[in-house]
Amino acid sequence: MTGSDAVVIVTGAGGGLGSTMTRGLLAAGRRVVAIDIGAAQPALAALEAEAVQHGVAERLLCVVGSVTSEEDAERAVDAARERFGAVHALVNNAGIGMSAHSLDAQDAKLRFYELPTAFWQSLFETNVNGSFVMARAVVPHLVAQGWGRLINVTTGSFTMVRPGFTPYGPAKAAMEAATAAWSGELEGTGVTVNALLPGGAADTPMVPHASVADRTKLIPPSVMVAPVVWLTSPASDGVTGKRLIGNDWDPAADADVNLAKSALAGWKR
Repeated sequence: MTGSDAVVIVTGAGGGLGSTMTRGLLAAGRRVVAIDIGAAQPALAALEAEAVQHGVAERLLCVVGSVTSEEDAERAVDAARERFGAVHALVNNAGIGMSAHSLDAQDAKLRFYELPTAFWQSLFETNVNGSFVMARAVVPHLVAQGWGRLINVTTGSFTMVRPGFTPYGPAKAAMEAATAAWSGELEGTGVTVNALLPGGAADTPMVPHASVADRTKLIPPSVMVAPVVWLTSPASDGVTGKRLIGNDWDPAADADVNLAKSALAGWKR
């Protein structure tokens, strides 16, 4: 893959950051496999309708499945290879937030020992284990072809350790650590691993309207587009083990300028 037509799997593509990145990648010429759970089928259908309207339907494949299912993960990879002939990148975006299961720690100030065990387990199952399951299905193909991208959507370090944001914060911290570890394990393979985050609370359904009434105070999901497009291009060859902040990324600036504002994933010293 040497051009702009990389095949990118985006998880949690039905809404929020996922649908925004999917649209941005399609606009940049990428071929996108958008995967989300059954409840998101109407949103995936809307993406398909938009793709038809913009004349890029042949570059979008929507797949219904769960990132926590090994069978669904393999099926998504197989579908991508059958439709587009290859897989070049995975954006691990799927996740659930604190508002899941009718819980909102920002409002309720729930302490970790007051959380239902099932909530903790389900959040880690999606946000951490699901990312591993998808990466496990995709990365062998990337290594075999000697080129690929693994992009983990994380969050700010403030949120990772913020009281009242357990288990969401610790789960994202786990993915930050995984980014650092996986980038080291894949060194020399041509496959890079980086973390990408908005840089603050983003205007997505993960932030309930009851929590933030003035949505103008939130970061627009569109800040993720320029860096994810760059990361899925040959221009980012050799850049690995980084955490890139969408809100700091200037699409008009050179990559070196933007990379100077990045940091190492996993807080390496």
